[in-house]
Amino acid sequence: MEVNREMKDISVQELISSKEFIPVDVRAPIEHRDSAIPGSVNIPLFTDEERQEIGTLYKQSGEEAAKWRAMEIVSPKLPRLLGEIKDLKKTGAEPVIHCWRGGMRSKSVASFLEYAGIPALRLEGGYRAYREYILERIPQLLPEKAIVLHGMTGTGKTDILQALQEKGYPVVDLEQMANHRGSIFGMIGMGEAHNQKIFDALLFERLNEIKDSNYFIIEAESKRIGRAAQPVEMLEKKVNGIHYLVKSSISRRVERIYIEYVQPFMGEAWFEEAVREKVSKLIKRINHEVSPSLAIALEEKNYKELIEILLVHYYDPRYNHALLDYEGPFNEIDADDSDVIKNIEKEIQNTFSDSTAV
Repeated sequence: MEVNREMKDISVQELISSKEFIPVDVRAPIEHRDSAIPGSVNIPLFTDEERQEIGTLYKQSGEEAAKWRAMEIVSPKLPRLLGEIKDLKKTGAEPVIHCWRGGMRSKSVASFLEYAGIPALRLEGGYRAYREYILERIPQLLPEKAIVLHGMTGTGKTDILQALQEKGYPVVDLEQMANHRGSIFGMIGMGEAHNQKIFDALLFERLNEIKDSNYFIIEAESKRIGRAAQPVEMLEKKVNGIHYLVKSSISRRVERIYIEYVQPFMGEAWFEEAVREKVSKLIKRINHEVSPSLAIALEEKNYKELIEILLVHYYDPRYNHALLDYEGPFNEIDADDSDVIKNIEKEIQNTFSDSTAV
């Protein structure tokens, strides 16, 4: 039986432009976690430990020894690996094999697939080409105008963004993309913040979804959000955008933070330890007159009191200072109004009468 060994490569643009493809990342799990194409499936040739072993062997004994060891490791896995990729085709999607730069790993898997009678597609240039492409495209995809939501911690800005996104508005949720929120309680239960590569991939994906809109809605985040930084072009649009200031009573702000970030984890040993560690660091930076009250609230696990002290004496003064970076004007929004979403929709419709949703 003659096998067609000429595998087909597709470009990053072809991959992104069609929903018929599913990226298959054959790199080690640690590489996939660090930098993955959104929606990709990780079917690794090597485990993290095997990858390290081969790399060490390459340095110590050379390319030939490393390749031979790689063959020994991969050979028993081939039926399972090829079977997993074959099963993906049953979903109706076309697997596109990729590694870091379209090198030996993806070429090997594609060759094995061809030998097994399964037509193979590879991503030209691998993940590296994908990253270069999205970094070039992100500034070009940014809609013309930014609607920026300002507001102190606990005013419900994220709730507003999510509600608007569910209604089809072109929201870009930067905190979600960074998997990071600025406040102490906001980080509880979120896990590790996303790195720059993951943030950029998610940002590109969302901007590509809303590319036909002439505006986008974001929260007034600082340049760096956790481990990631916004592109300069987005920061410029934010400064020159249409600014809304979300306001809420201190009691409602405390309640929002408590319900979302404290109540679900009450009684968990890790939660109490995490709060104690973070608050202990802040006591040094806060007004010395309220430090004793903060320490007592922490010791008594009076979290509502703790939240209010931190808001009034730490977060609010810092936020008021940050607002000085904007000349305004600010359109005020009452987050405690039951019709807050309808009110924002009216404002948006008045400003962008020809484009209210994506």
